[in-house]
Amino acid sequence: MTASSIIANLRRSWRFLCGDTRGAQIAEFAVALPLLMVLTIGIFDFGNAFNLKQKLTNAAREAARLGSSETTADLTTASPASVLAVRDLVSNYLQNAKINDCGVGTSAATPVGGTSPWAWSFTATCPNGGTLTLTVDRGNIFTSSVTTGGTSVKVISTDVTISYPYSWQFNRVIGILVSGATYPGATNIVVNSTMENQT
Repeated sequence: MTASSIIANLRRSWRFLCGDTRGAQIAEFAVALPLLMVLTIGIFDFGNAFNLKQKLTNAAREAARLGSSETTADLTTASPASVLAVRDLVSNYLQNAKINDCGVGTSAATPVGGTSPWAWSFTATCPNGGTLTLTVDRGNIFTSSVTTGGTSVKVISTDVTISYPYSWQFNRVIGILVSGATYPGATNIVVNSTMENQT
């Protein structure tokens, strides 16, 4: 075998190896798959969190609407019926929306005190380890943009705040993309609604 035939064989082998792309497709897929998984799960996870926030916002709005139409005559009692009605509405709304109410419907009213003597709080531990907190303030005062004789009008309202723990699924896959990376296991989604008291 001559040197020129060896060189010719090496050139043919090199062209064959460079022209074969079967392995390259598998390698490209192996590199792209973790990124694709993280992106897909991230989209679903953030979508679920946004959906939960919308449902919580609607629950707080309905609760504030109910609270604003309830009487304020019972607010000097230890567990006012008007505040318990708001708690029950939130619990029922969450259950109907297929959201775990964490047992808030059976939790006791705890007076918040401080600057708002007509405020009560309800807390419940959720199965994912977080805490659901519902705060109902029947004596919330805000200053209106309406003025009377140059003085701003103060309005007494019902303010409902819901803090709900959301467990992220994103944390399960972020480590695939970036070794050792973590994402918070749970985040509290906080929503609030305020309506002027009618009675």
